[in-house]
Amino acid sequence: MVQPLLDSIHARNTVEQILTSKPAGVTVIHEYEKTGSLKDSTRRLMVNIIVAHMREKEGRTVSKATKEFHALGIVSLFPSLKDPYSKKGYEHFYDIQSNKGFLEWRIKTVQRQSKPPTASQNRVELKGGPTSRRKFGFTNDQQTRDQCMEAMSLLHHTTDQDIVFQKMRETFYYRQQILHDPQESANILQMFPRFLDTKGLILQDFAMMFGVETASRFLEKWNTSFKDKVAREARDLKETCLLKRLLKSALNEEMDDADEPEWDSDMASLLVLLHLLTPQPAGRKRPKKMSVGEAIDHLVKFHKSCQSLEDHLMNNEGNPQPYLLATGTSKAQVFSFYIVLDRKLLPCQSGTSLGAFDELFKCHFVFSVKYEDALSSLYTFLQTTVYNIDVGTTVESPRVKKLRAKLLNK
Repeated sequence: MVQPLLDSIHARNTVEQILTSKPAGVTVIHEYEKTGSLKDSTRRLMVNIIVAHMREKEGRTVSKATKEFHALGIVSLFPSLKDPYSKKGYEHFYDIQSNKGFLEWRIKTVQRQSKPPTASQNRVELKGGPTSRRKFGFTNDQQTRDQCMEAMSLLHHTTDQDIVFQKMRETFYYRQQILHDPQESANILQMFPRFLDTKGLILQDFAMMFGVETASRFLEKWNTSFKDKVAREARDLKETCLLKRLLKSALNEEMDDADEPEWDSDMASLLVLLHLLTPQPAGRKRPKKMSVGEAIDHLVKFHKSCQSLEDHLMNNEGNPQPYLLATGTSKAQVFSFYIVLDRKLLPCQSGTSLGAFDELFKCHFVFSVKYEDALSSLYTFLQTTVYNIDVGTTVESPRVKKLRAKLLNK
């Protein structure tokens, strides 16, 4: 253990020397000493200084070892920037396996401004997330194929709660096989129609996938460990009218006379988190960055309870990925929640926004549905940081890792 410690100290001293040699770098150190963290703009300034130093020493092509060494130095000098959930803690600054991170992004930006890159680097494919195939340690109470077909036939004709939950448990493994069969997966709600009228089936399947402890983490941890930190972090963002209203709702503060309430406190806090993990352009297919307001519409929609739900499904083109439909008299007075999937309504068991969102997140895994591009950072952050699912095997943007490091080190 002596050598890694020496490497860490050497890297820390090197980064400190680089920063203290520049007036802007001294500003970075002073901000950290004063606040215990770095604003996004200050973090970008620090990265720019370090990348300029590396290119000055090694030229246009900076070695992976050099980038990793300086990434180690950053989190050694500024411990609260370390990501406690990643293997080394500094992968959001530079990940040697995927060749990504803030340092690499800056290097590529500088290269593009001078000369196009000559060759792309190999990428390590990470396969964690809602569409991953999983192995399950239990099969004793699972039925044979013929027994499953018989149980599915019964499920089409019974609404007896006890029978429905039992038969859905017994056909869980078979259902997972169907979901990973491209020719069959689109018909899952026709094959198992009780999802459309029986509350709690999504929760049961998710608990069978990951266990009760994992299934309960979000509801146990959000209000106690994350909600207030998210609100405090968002206060440093550029204020918009939408963010201002959401923060007031999240913190249960009195609205200005001209403002309408933006959801209840819990839902508002999740939408504040979306401001911290804003949608990013997804390449050529979606070159334009989606606004936070547009992304919210992909996450939750409000529907007046006096209007027909069928009209909503008929008149709304719908999102390709699932979203919440909240019904009530206003966004702050919601009576019930549904998950809209394939233009069908799945009733949520929970009547609270936090519980309904928990079910929305879980339905991605239960139905093996990829995250909506605009919400990918939000869902990935919750998946790895709160639910602790597929940590280390899921593709995470540096933005997700940076936010985790900030919140968990506060």
